[in-house]
Amino acid sequence: MEAIKMVRLGIRLWSYVREEASHGRKAPIDPFTRESCKPSASQGVPLGGMGSGSISRGFRGEFRQWQIVPGTCDSSPVMANQFSVKLSSSTCLLVDALFLIFVSRDSGNKKYASVLAPGRHEGLGKARDEGISSWGWNLSGQHSTYHALFPRAWTIYDGEPDPELKVSCRQISPFIPHNYKDTSLPTAVFVYTLVNTGRERAKVSLLFTWANSIGGVSHLSGDHVNEPFMTAKGNPPVTFAIAACETQNVNVTVLPCFGLTEGRSVTARQMWDKMMQDGQFDRQNFNSGPSMPSSPGETLCAAVSASAWVEPHGKYPGLDFCDIASIMRLAYNQFITDERPQHESNATRNFTLQCYRKTAVISVSGSCYPYYVFLVQRYTKFYGTSERAALNLAHDALTNYKRWEEEIEKWQSPILNDQRLPEWYKFTLFNELYFLVAGGTVWIDSSLPSTNVKNDQDSPEDAQRVDVKVTEAEVNRRHTTISEYSTTSGCNGSTGDGLKNNSDPAVTQNKRNSNNLSEHFKWQDQLDDYDDVGRFLYLEGVEYIMWNTYDVHFYASFALLDLFPKIELNIQRDFAKAVLSEDGRRVKFLAEGNYGIRKVRGAVPHDLGTHDPWNEMNAYNIHDTSKWKDLNPKFVLQVYRDFAATGDMQFGVDVWPAVRTAMEYMEQFDRDDDGLIENDGFPDQTYDAWTVHGVSAYCGCLWLAALQAAAAMAEQIGDRFFAETCKTKFCTAKSAFEKKLWNGSYFKYDSGSSSNSKSIQADQLSGQWYTASSGLAPLFDEFKIRSALQKIYDFNVMKVKGGRMGAVNGMHLNGKVDETCMQSREIWTGVTYAVAANMILAGMEKEAFATAEGIFIAGWSEEGFGYWFQTPEAWTMDGHFRSLIYMRPLAIWGMQWALSIPKAILDAPKVNMMDKILISPATFSLSLTETGVRKIANKAKCFGNSVLHCAC
Repeated sequence: MEAIKMVRLGIRLWSYVREEASHGRKAPIDPFTRESCKPSASQGVPLGGMGSGSISRGFRGEFRQWQIVPGTCDSSPVMANQFSVKLSSSTCLLVDALFLIFVSRDSGNKKYASVLAPGRHEGLGKARDEGISSWGWNLSGQHSTYHALFPRAWTIYDGEPDPELKVSCRQISPFIPHNYKDTSLPTAVFVYTLVNTGRERAKVSLLFTWANSIGGVSHLSGDHVNEPFMTAKGNPPVTFAIAACETQNVNVTVLPCFGLTEGRSVTARQMWDKMMQDGQFDRQNFNSGPSMPSSPGETLCAAVSASAWVEPHGKYPGLDFCDIASIMRLAYNQFITDERPQHESNATRNFTLQCYRKTAVISVSGSCYPYYVFLVQRYTKFYGTSERAALNLAHDALTNYKRWEEEIEKWQSPILNDQRLPEWYKFTLFNELYFLVAGGTVWIDSSLPSTNVKNDQDSPEDAQRVDVKVTEAEVNRRHTTISEYSTTSGCNGSTGDGLKNNSDPAVTQNKRNSNNLSEHFKWQDQLDDYDDVGRFLYLEGVEYIMWNTYDVHFYASFALLDLFPKIELNIQRDFAKAVLSEDGRRVKFLAEGNYGIRKVRGAVPHDLGTHDPWNEMNAYNIHDTSKWKDLNPKFVLQVYRDFAATGDMQFGVDVWPAVRTAMEYMEQFDRDDDGLIENDGFPDQTYDAWTVHGVSAYCGCLWLAALQAAAAMAEQIGDRFFAETCKTKFCTAKSAFEKKLWNGSYFKYDSGSSSNSKSIQADQLSGQWYTASSGLAPLFDEFKIRSALQKIYDFNVMKVKGGRMGAVNGMHLNGKVDETCMQSREIWTGVTYAVAANMILAGMEKEAFATAEGIFIAGWSEEGFGYWFQTPEAWTMDGHFRSLIYMRPLAIWGMQWALSIPKAILDAPKVNMMDKILISPATFSLSLTETGVRKIANKAKCFGNSVLHCAC
């Protein structure tokens, strides 16, 4: 049966992928094209801060995993970007970005040169070529080691290429918790430390080269120009800068332009020969004019060299290089649509070189993509959008990186020095944060300009005019009124926004112009004015191109809440707004081939979209997620946890109408009035291939936890009636849940009669995880919680390769893996971390670390599958993976949260779910009393930033 369903889904998905491609759009899920998603055993710590694109640097020294344009990922290294070292004993390296080293000794008898990248790399030509294959790729790697602790990495070249020289490269990116400025910067710094163990002085020249490219084959598109100065001709869309810091003892020189083939005045071979002979470039290069534009198929590169003398038995503390990706308004910080402007032509990029405050800088800029919707990256709030931004970023990075390191060490030291924690856990905890940089993150400034975006989601044969309607709860004295408005748009969005929110009461008085996005974003912009940290997106994964996938964010959000709580709150505000919105455009759901509308009011969206985030939500179209049973409870649970952790009453007021609406929406799924929601016989949950019948352990437990969280939040907001309603329903639902699912040692998968209804699900207590993480009372007796977790540990964990792979999702009582479907037999990395966090909260730390260690062994250790810095969503017992570079493994920060529950959570007001009043009828009401409203209005000053309206 599973095979038949998957075949049908595959056929519909193939048709959908082709249809999207015909409109110039990429489908959010495309299992048929995976060439850019192959695992690489050489993956390393990514460069830069959050939300402005990323480039990863493999431990072999190559720059790879290019994610400059949101939603696109090119995993291939660009072999012209390298570091090299010349030692008269020296080394040199070049790949799209490369470091090379050149070393010479005083006697002149010893010279060494090599690219700082061990081994012979793929894609290199013959050594006699004029390109980078003519360089010295001499490192064997036998004496080189790589150490990673995100956001830093260390590469040690011990006696390579000069046996009497030890070279250490320290890579630093400004990922600093609670620092919402520096963390947004697209920059990284490389600090080289040199130790001369020989008897002679050594002149060491380090060379940093960069190709005029943004990954893939973009370096071949032609019309690229390298310039020695920043010019005033417009604002090119992308600017890269590489820089070196010149001091009294460090001499910095540059080569503004060289090519990889004959035809250029300087080729890669000639550049290498020059460095071999002199160890530096000519100073007059700073005064050279703009280069000739490159021809199609030609690659243009540039290089920065820093040279210093290292005394015998001496140490030179630092040669500082900086890599900047300063992306302007047309490429790095935009979203691709299928519309091309008339002026589109070949990509144009400029390399620019300048000496600025003793910082030699080369920058490269250009555009090579179709039309983009303008979304300004957050760092431009501090540096602007001109070409000058790259220079200023380079200077500031080289000036401030020591402070960044101090702040990083201050953050990490308490955990690294905690003797109670296993060593593997400490570095896995930090290294899993790579996803917040390399997970396609986009961090923009708050304001969004008006634009028209064409939407070709609907198939031509389904073209129709649809109503997009939003309702709003407006507080008016003692009564709640529902104001509605509607707009009409074509199916392709050519005359409308598609999705609106009428949060300003004045907006309800008339129909809105359907092209006016400024009103569409008014509510969010007001919130950002209150606490302006911009707006944040990150992908579900590089293979699942959907922004802020909410059922997965449920697991990953602990990282953001712990490290960047203001970002986390704004994500929840985005979803609160979405709950109150409706988008009536017709969508085909691929699992069954049926049709529905894109977004239903009251339902939490699966994601914020792909091509037009915040406006065209629910890019996921496998199932109708308005019928999923886990999204709404997850919204309520996350909101309450964040509310309790931050103590932010304004946030609570802002999102409360959406919380209440989300709870009311779920009432329709209680088919038998026992207070419990029932699943509908299809995969209506985050396990979207695993069918559920009746009451389920996963969704039912989430619902119980949501009732408790909603009651606690309602009491603090002042909605006493709603709080008591939730308490009453909780007591009824809890009794029904235990009666239908508890079998004496764990909660069954569901209450149905299928072959897997009695399976042991690893994630059966997900609701209890959030309850305990939020400081609320346990959902069940301690015995039942510990018994279920012990059963999971004994069966789902230990019966799979002796606990060395993580927790399998489903397991039968006979010790065999549940083979019902693909997902039941998978091990989900993020879920395993979540189960471990739940164990910690239940006082089972030994079992918790043993459970999570399986993910480390299989994914991060040398004996595992080699998935470091690309942790997949899932793997099977034979090591096959699904969906590399995935969001959910950030759930390891749920473990850290459990180990150190914030004081605000511990001190939060408690709610006694058994302390209830009789309510008749026991139904949800939309009314809010004036007393409750005024009570919160006084605390939060005014409702001006919320969906609610008041006249105070």
